[in-house]
Amino acid sequence: MRIAQFPRYLLYKEIMMLRARYWGAALLGASTPAIAAADVPDVAVDIPPVHSLVDRVMGELGSPKLVIQPGASPHGYSMRPSEAGALENADVVFWVGEALAPWLKGSMDSLAADAESVALLDVPETGTLAFRQGATFEAHDHHHGHGHGHGHDHSHDGTDPHAWLDPENAQAWLAAIARSLSDADPENADIYRENARQGKAELDELMGELRARLAHAQDTRFIVFHDAYQYFENRFDLSAAGAISLGDASDPSPARIDELRELVNALDVDCVFNEPQFNPQLVENVFADTGVDTSIVIDPLGTGLPPGEGLYPRLLRQLADGVVQCAAGA
Repeated sequence: MRIAQFPRYLLYKEIMMLRARYWGAALLGASTPAIAAADVPDVAVDIPPVHSLVDRVMGELGSPKLVIQPGASPHGYSMRPSEAGALENADVVFWVGEALAPWLKGSMDSLAADAESVALLDVPETGTLAFRQGATFEAHDHHHGHGHGHGHDHSHDGTDPHAWLDPENAQAWLAAIARSLSDADPENADIYRENARQGKAELDELMGELRARLAHAQDTRFIVFHDAYQYFENRFDLSAAGAISLGDASDPSPARIDELRELVNALDVDCVFNEPQFNPQLVENVFADTGVDTSIVIDPLGTGLPPGEGLYPRLLRQLADGVVQCAAGA
């Protein structure tokens, strides 16, 4: 039957039914992702490297909210209203722990009391190290233990919280993140576990790459701005000769500066690394007349790197770049 012969009211009815089916399917298709997204937990994290690891596990399901912005010190921080809101709305909070951000515990208690709090330093598989003592680290060895307080044979006063700079710790944290997200969102558990598995495999490849790059830099003599890098050093058989500031990045004392200047001369130190968060003029003023290279900048937090799952591997590559550059100029 030609359309011209089809009764008009039946033609109109058929058209309306087709439109209804079309728009119904379209609306159903549009609403399905929204329903799935609503089941994904709201997640808050403390620092960019942890954000990167959590983002790797969440994948296309969502992204965590960052509480401490790039370039800021996690040791003390005043949250913006949007960051406080991210904590308040969170179902799960991943953070390094009180050793890195002691102020954050109180904020979570008041703003995120109902959220699951995961302190990654407390993950049983995390290998931790004690803070090194003094301006120089002659007593430091390369033993890497698992569990708090292992790794050193000298006095210490607490756990060094910069544990994310050991990629084996990052692998343990990927698994822990996947477990917590799976508990909060069982429907997507397989996705979280698979993303974590892939992330761990990527870190295996990255460690192989960095070991090859750093194999000829293990005798490089360098001083760091503050003692935040020993996890990276231990993993790749490097060893800083000293640190300008203490582990909490406090200002160095005159006695500490004198000790480091003597060390530069005695050990023929190759480089003193700057950090973007701190005044480079301090390094230049202290070491300008020693002939040591003070131009290389490294950073434990990934300042300046785009946030997301790619930040963590880029951060480790940047640290390796700095050491390789120092070794090349030695």
